[in-house]
Amino acid sequence: MSETPVSHTRNIVLLGHSGAGKTTLVDAILHKTGINDRLGLTSEGNSAADWTEEEKDRKITIWAKPFRVNYTTKDGEKLKLTILDTPGYIDFQGQTVAAASVADAALIVVDAAAGIQIGSVKAWKLCEKLNLPCGIVITGLDKDNVDFESVLSSLQATWDRKCVPVELPTHDRHAIVDILAQKKIPDELAEEAEQAMGELEEDAAEEDDNLLEKYLGGEHLTPEELKQGLRLALQHRHFFPVFETEVLEGVGVSELLDEVYRLFPSPADCPVKDENGEEVPAAADAPFTGFVWRSVNDPFTGQLNFIRVYGGTLNADSEFLNVSTGQKEKSGTMHVYNGRKDETVSAATAGDIVALAKLKHTSVNDTVGAPGSTRKLPPIDFPHPVVAVAVTPKTSGDDDKIGVGLQRIAEEDPTIRVERNSETHELILSGMGDTHIDIALSRMKKRSNVDVDTSTPKIAYKETITGHGEGHYKHKKQSGGRGQYGEVYLKVDPLNDGEEEWFVNSIVGGAIPRNFIPAVEKGLVEGMERGVLAGYPVIKTRVTVYDGSYHDVDSSEVAFKIAASRALGEGTRAATPVLLEPIMNVRIMVPDQFMGDITGDLNHKRGRILGMDTEDGMQVINAEIPQAEIFRYSSELRSMTQGQGTFEATFSRYDIVPANIAQKVIAESDRIRHADED
Repeated sequence: MSETPVSHTRNIVLLGHSGAGKTTLVDAILHKTGINDRLGLTSEGNSAADWTEEEKDRKITIWAKPFRVNYTTKDGEKLKLTILDTPGYIDFQGQTVAAASVADAALIVVDAAAGIQIGSVKAWKLCEKLNLPCGIVITGLDKDNVDFESVLSSLQATWDRKCVPVELPTHDRHAIVDILAQKKIPDELAEEAEQAMGELEEDAAEEDDNLLEKYLGGEHLTPEELKQGLRLALQHRHFFPVFETEVLEGVGVSELLDEVYRLFPSPADCPVKDENGEEVPAAADAPFTGFVWRSVNDPFTGQLNFIRVYGGTLNADSEFLNVSTGQKEKSGTMHVYNGRKDETVSAATAGDIVALAKLKHTSVNDTVGAPGSTRKLPPIDFPHPVVAVAVTPKTSGDDDKIGVGLQRIAEEDPTIRVERNSETHELILSGMGDTHIDIALSRMKKRSNVDVDTSTPKIAYKETITGHGEGHYKHKKQSGGRGQYGEVYLKVDPLNDGEEEWFVNSIVGGAIPRNFIPAVEKGLVEGMERGVLAGYPVIKTRVTVYDGSYHDVDSSEVAFKIAASRALGEGTRAATPVLLEPIMNVRIMVPDQFMGDITGDLNHKRGRILGMDTEDGMQVINAEIPQAEIFRYSSELRSMTQGQGTFEATFSRYDIVPANIAQKVIAESDRIRHADED
């Protein structure tokens, strides 16, 4: 691997909507470069890229995977290319974000018949967020009722006029003409090629004052000047080259690879910056710096960590440091994977992506480096889960197996969250969608041999008060021997936002001795945890203890704790208590034709629309929706929008539950409590 210089290395991530042709393009490149002796297809279950059982069963890409190929361009240049294939299905967006975060550039694949879809928009936005240079690959021009010019116009209108073709399909669509190759252009494409070349020269000239002066002077740029200018323009995101491929016909793959070498940046062109803003030298002789972007529990080799090497050289069977944890590690055997094919290598240098087995202290988002290194790289910003289910074992006694099994799945996928809700006492599994959750549970069953039931999680309601109330309780008990005595008077009032002091001790004259005040406070805490309406915790409430009484012999901490808790219950009931529910900020992105269905559905969900906007040809709705209404929203939105809608949700605040719904919640709580008592 180290024989190829960094300047001839390219790391490209493929992005786009599900079904746009990313994986088919990977299969075509693997076939073209001799990795596979035939062209595999996802639809036929023989894709070299989608090779896992889950991917073959569902016929979609689920995991982000690197593929390394060597290719000799038509000009005789040696290219070492790592292609990162990613899922287009929104449920697996975390895999896409991880792969894009360690790539040097992207190719967004757009199907000519479907045009720009929600996955295309997500891909464009991701590149913007990561400041990632990108080009666009148009597929499907062999389909009926599509033409290159209309697709190109749509790209330029939606994204940027700087989406400029560097290749053109012939009118019979049987060949691709590489404009930049400076070869003879067919007469049928002369006009389109001349227009595109003019735009390319302008984009190249704008990156360099000398080139701009020459261009404005009426001179044409030389092929080398054009290449260098366009490389800079692409690197600075001032230019987005457009390509075309018909991979099933074997058309356009070689031309695409030639242009990837000619135009796209090498690792040395765009060095990563560490957390201090310092660039990591992308050179083989620099100190070793790498980053873990994916982990896999392989049934044969065990834990595999995929590492992008940003600087220096990592040798097999050598020691290095996990800078994030401070733990020493040993590299052991080093692997390069091309689907099922596994090649062991002796070293990895700047720009390489390799997999290391059986690291003891390393996981996703860890920075690794040479012994003594302190350089840390920024972590990947993974998307937040939007779907959650409560998980229970079908067989009693399997609770521990479920927890361990799900934690192993979560170690592989940071967008899977597993937690025990301290308020509802449920084990909650969260993910990016229903399919994401289904696959996580399926993988856990295979590995841990445990079956589970899933249900809609309980809502972590809260209680609060809206007025003033007073409470009093005297705890007096005499049953032979030492008795119990404690009396508490208190007031409860709403606690305003920003106020933190919820407990006020206004006792004067020793009505309650100081040594019993901690017991009073503890009784209040326990009483607030139980609530008075439906057994949910009480929040935003100030309690003022202002009087009481004690007995020299019978008073105790237990007596005052009980008295305080009972007095709080009386005071809270007198202060007009209400039920609170979590409200979520939701951002929904859908095509325009579905807006009526979405807004109508939001009204049924008690949603409140905060605003609407247009973004990259999509409609964006910002709204507030009660959490109780969105547990199934992922599948509902997909159904309403034919799979073209997406949403993000984050917690906003707690708000009062409408009276009719609160009555149902309280009645259900009473039913459960009485059932437990029986």
